[in-house]
Amino acid sequence: MKTFQLLAGLFFICVSSSAFSQKITINGYITDKKSGERLHGASVYIETKGEGTTSNNYGFYSLTIPEGTDSAVLRISYTGYMVFTRTIAFNQDITLNAELELVKDLAGVTLTSVSKSALQNRTQMSSIELPVSTIKSLPAFLGEVDVLKAIQLLPGVQAGSEGSSGLYVRGGSPDQNLILLDGVPVYNASHLFGFFSVFNADALNSVEVMKGGFPARYGGRLSSVIDIRMKEGNKKEFHGEGGVGIVASRLMLEGPIGKKKNTSFMVSGRRTYIDLLAQPLIRSQTDGEVNAGYYFYDLNGKINFAPGPKDHIYLSGYFGNDRFYARDKYNNNGPTGAETSTFRSGLKWGNATAVARWNHEFSRKLFSNFTFYYSRYNFDVFADERSESPSSNDRYYLKYLSGVRDWSARFDADYMPNPNHFIKIGISGTDHYYKPGAVQSKIKTNDFNEDTLISYRFINAKEAEAYVEDDIRITPNLKANLGLHFTAFHVSSQWFTSLQPRLSLRYLITPEISVKASYVKMNQFIHLLTNGGIGLPTDLWVPVTRRIPPQLADQFAAGMAWNYKNKYEISVEGYYKKMNNLIEYAEGASYLNATSNWEDKVEIGKGWSYGAELFLQKKKGKTTGLIGYTLSWTNRRFENLNNGKIFPYRYDRRHDFKAAVVHKVSDRFEVSADWVYGTGQAITLPTEVYLNSDMQEVEVFDGRNGFRMKSFHRFDISAKFSKVKKRGTRSWIIGVYNAYNRQNPFFIFRDYDYLNNKPVFKQVSLFPIIPSVSYQFKF
Repeated sequence: MKTFQLLAGLFFICVSSSAFSQKITINGYITDKKSGERLHGASVYIETKGEGTTSNNYGFYSLTIPEGTDSAVLRISYTGYMVFTRTIAFNQDITLNAELELVKDLAGVTLTSVSKSALQNRTQMSSIELPVSTIKSLPAFLGEVDVLKAIQLLPGVQAGSEGSSGLYVRGGSPDQNLILLDGVPVYNASHLFGFFSVFNADALNSVEVMKGGFPARYGGRLSSVIDIRMKEGNKKEFHGEGGVGIVASRLMLEGPIGKKKNTSFMVSGRRTYIDLLAQPLIRSQTDGEVNAGYYFYDLNGKINFAPGPKDHIYLSGYFGNDRFYARDKYNNNGPTGAETSTFRSGLKWGNATAVARWNHEFSRKLFSNFTFYYSRYNFDVFADERSESPSSNDRYYLKYLSGVRDWSARFDADYMPNPNHFIKIGISGTDHYYKPGAVQSKIKTNDFNEDTLISYRFINAKEAEAYVEDDIRITPNLKANLGLHFTAFHVSSQWFTSLQPRLSLRYLITPEISVKASYVKMNQFIHLLTNGGIGLPTDLWVPVTRRIPPQLADQFAAGMAWNYKNKYEISVEGYYKKMNNLIEYAEGASYLNATSNWEDKVEIGKGWSYGAELFLQKKKGKTTGLIGYTLSWTNRRFENLNNGKIFPYRYDRRHDFKAAVVHKVSDRFEVSADWVYGTGQAITLPTEVYLNSDMQEVEVFDGRNGFRMKSFHRFDISAKFSKVKKRGTRSWIIGVYNAYNRQNPFFIFRDYDYLNNKPVFKQVSLFPIIPSVSYQFKF
C-alpha cells in the first residue's frame, strides 16, 4: 500500500509539474520549394536547447519546448537540400512552414548539421531509403528502370532466377514481402513473367525497404516491408518527363490545378510494344493465319487537394495488366465439306488499386490520417477451339482463373506531446475475398452440350488490426521504439488472433556512431501456393484455415551504424530469424487440378535464417553509390519432404556481394555501373538412374536441394548523355547488360551424351550480353 501511495505521489508531482509548466509548440509542414512536395523524415532541431524531432510521412512536424524569453536558431535539414534556418522567440506557439531548396551540386556544398534522421540517429534498424534519382541512374535491363531490381542490390535481399524481379529477404519467400504503393498492398509486383516490376519510376517519390526491426504500424507479412510512395504532383508549375526504349515507352505529367495552387495532379502511363513489332513478322511467316503477341501496361494517377491549412485530401490509383494472346485460323476440307477452324488462347493477369486519404491536423501536436482503399489481383488463362462446317458447329473451351480482392478502412494518428515521445496509434478493418482457383469447361457439338465450373470454394475473410508505438528518448544517447500490433482474422466461422510485440533500441556512442538492437514478432494470415520456376503468375493466394495455421516469425537483430563525415553511411548487422507454419506443395501436386481441395496439396513446415550484412552508401557528391555484402544460411524442414530432414532453401545463398556506382562527370555526361556476385542456387538432382521392369527410367534422389549451380555474377554499365534545351532536358542512355557475357545458369536438366555413352547434366543460360539504347526527356 505504501509503495502504491509513493508511486501515485510521484505520478501526481510529474503530472502537476507538466501541467503547470509553461510550454510552447512549433509546428508546420516541410516541403520542396520548387514542387511543393512534402518531405518526410526531415530533421527539425534547436541546437542551443538540444531538442529536435522529424517530420512524419506527410511532412508534418511538431516540437514542444519550455517557454522562454530568449530566442534561438531553428534548423531544418533533409538529405540533398540546403539547410533551412530561422531565428525564433519562444514566447508563444508558432506555425512555421518551411520550403527547402534542392542543392544542385552537392560536391561543392558543405552541410554543417547532422540530420536527426540520419542512419545513426534513427531508432529503427534494418531500414534503407533508396533515392529515386539513384534508382533511375543505375544500369537498367533493356533500358527499363526497375525499382525492385534496384532493391535487389541491397544486402539481405536476394534475387530469384536470372533477370527476375522477385525478392527473397533474409531467407523469406516473395509472399512474405509487404509491398505497399501509397499504403495499399500490391499482390503481384511483376510484369513479363517476373522480368520487370509494375512500378514506373517516373511516378514515384520515395522508396523505403525494411528487413527487420519493423515498427508496430506494419503487419501482415513476415520478412520485409517495401513502402513505395507516388509523387503528389507539382503544385507550382507544369512538368513532364518520359522515355522511349527498346521494349516500352512511358510518359508522366504533373502540375497545379486552378489558380489557387492548392490542388495538383500527377498521371503516368507505360506500355510495351513487343506485340506491335512482332505481329508483322508472325503474320508474314504464317501467311496471315496466326496473330499472336504479348504486352503489358501501367497507369498511375494522383490528385491532392488542400481545402484548408489543416486538411489535405489525396486520391490515387494504379491499374496494370499483362496480356498474352494467340489466334490461329485455318481452312481444310473435311468429310462433310469445307471446315473452318479457329483456335484462340490467352493469358492475362494484373493489379488494380485505388485509395482515398484525408489528413487532418486536430491540434498542434496531433496529426491524423483516414484511409480507404481497394486492391485487386486477378489471373486468367483460357483456350478456345471452334470448328464450323455445313453440318456441324463444335466448340471446346477451357478457362482457369484465380485472384484476391480487398476493401479496407484505416485510421492512423501521430501524437507528439514533447521531444521525448513520438506516439503513433491506429486501427483498421479489411474485407478479403479469395478465389483460390476455378476451371470452367465448355463442350458443344451437334449431339452434346455441357458447361461445367469446377472450383475451389471462394472464401471471404475479415481482418481487424490495431497498433500503438512510441519512439522514446530515455536519455540523450538512448532511444527506444516500443510497440504492440494486434490482429484478429476471421475466416470460415473461426477467429485467429495475434499479439505481436516490437522493440528497437539505439544507443549513441558518439554523435556519428551508434549501436542498435531489435526484436520483432510477425504473423501472416495469408499463404501463397507457388510452383516456383521462372515466376509465372499462376501462384494462388489463400487464407489460413482450420488445417493451415498462420505463418509466424521471430527475428532478432543487432548492429552498428556509422555516419562518416556526414557523407558516408556504414552499417553492420547480424540477424537470426525463425519461421513456423510455412507451406510447400506436396510432391506431385498441381495448382491446375481444381477437383481437390488445395489444403490436401500442401505440406506444413518450419524454416531458419541467420547471417550478417555489411552496407556502405554514399549519397552526396558527384560520385554516389553503394556496396553490400551478405553472409547467410537459410534452411527448411517439412515432415513429409526430404524424409523429414533439414534441407537448404532453394534461395539459400552463402555469399552475396553487390556494388553500384554513379559518377556525374559533368552536367552533360553521367556514367554508372554495377557488379553482382552470388553463391550458386541450391537445386535437386538425381544421383542414380535405372530402368525398372517396365523399361522406364527411375531417378533416385539423395536429398532435396543437395547440389549447387555455378556461382552467379554479372557486370552492367551505362552512359547517359544529356543536353539542356530551351524547353527542357533531352538524354540518350546507352547501356550494356551482362557486359562480359557471363553464361549464368538459369536451370539444369539431365540429358544423354550418345558420343561417350553416358548421362550428363546440361546448363541453360538465359541472357547473353545485351546492349540497349533509350531516349529520355524532361520539360
